[in-house]
Amino acid sequence: MTDPRISPDDTSRNDQRVLRVGTRGSPLALVQARQVAAALEIHSGGAWRGEIVTFTTSGDQLTTERLIDAGGKGLFTRELDAALDRGEVDVTVHSLKDVPSVLPDGQRFVAFPEREDPREGFLSPHAKSLADLKQGARVGTASLRREAQTLAQRPDVEIVTFRGNVATRMRKLEDGLADATYLAMAGLTRLGMAHLANPIPLDDMLPAAGQGIVGVVAREDLPEDAAAAFAKMNHAPTEAAAHIERAFLAALDGSCRTPIAAHTFDEGETWFMRGEVLSLDGKQTWSASGSCVKNTSQDALAALGAELAGKIKDAAGGELPAFGGAW
Repeated sequence: MTDPRISPDDTSRNDQRVLRVGTRGSPLALVQARQVAAALEIHSGGAWRGEIVTFTTSGDQLTTERLIDAGGKGLFTRELDAALDRGEVDVTVHSLKDVPSVLPDGQRFVAFPEREDPREGFLSPHAKSLADLKQGARVGTASLRREAQTLAQRPDVEIVTFRGNVATRMRKLEDGLADATYLAMAGLTRLGMAHLANPIPLDDMLPAAGQGIVGVVAREDLPEDAAAAFAKMNHAPTEAAAHIERAFLAALDGSCRTPIAAHTFDEGETWFMRGEVLSLDGKQTWSASGSCVKNTSQDALAALGAELAGKIKDAAGGELPAFGGAW
């Protein structure tokens, strides 16, 4: 039987097989998917090439609402998950911070390319940092985490809902709908726009778990030689950070309902993770940190994330804030 991944016009390319790469259609998502497709061709020795298949997700259709108002985390992945289940694509490429803490049954991560700059970027035509904004300034964001972290530092500012891709948010800022906003430095860097923002030190604003990481997801039936190519693409330190931070999220039932931040730091012989949960108004912060030795098992990495989540739950007396109800 002919492999359905071989397209009829591929004979002129020495029977190079096609792997369908599912992605959102935003400029940033396309850059990430094309980088994965290019790496696939290199690491497979030219045996595979990636064919980009774009989708409009539920999250892409929202331009004014917070994610939690429309269903929370998963809005940027559901359509891609379903297409992968149906066999319409062979792999999907995601910004890891958009991926729910548990993958659908039958799907697994096959690669985590090297992490890009995890910091937040501060953008404003009026100031270089949050501290420099005038009293009562408007800060645009649709992220509960960024909102809580902003209010923790500047309780005087007004938060206005700000959604959309990079270009949309830049345009809203130029139109004066807010005095400042945030964009992930990873996305700006991949788009060649890092110069537009002032990076915020990780000590000043901890990012979302997984920020700066791209995850490649496939079904269990991915051909062995394609899986081997993705294994070569995988960056072990990034994979370790992904396991720790996602375990932290999973133990907290992390979603867009709760302001959660986490990051894993490379400290030579050990991985050090710091995580925090904030009250919605930014007045309270529960944090925990810890480390584990490198070259340890995936289970041990996950145990670190889960342990820190447990410490935060204990510190908060078992009750953490959630938008629209008890946590």
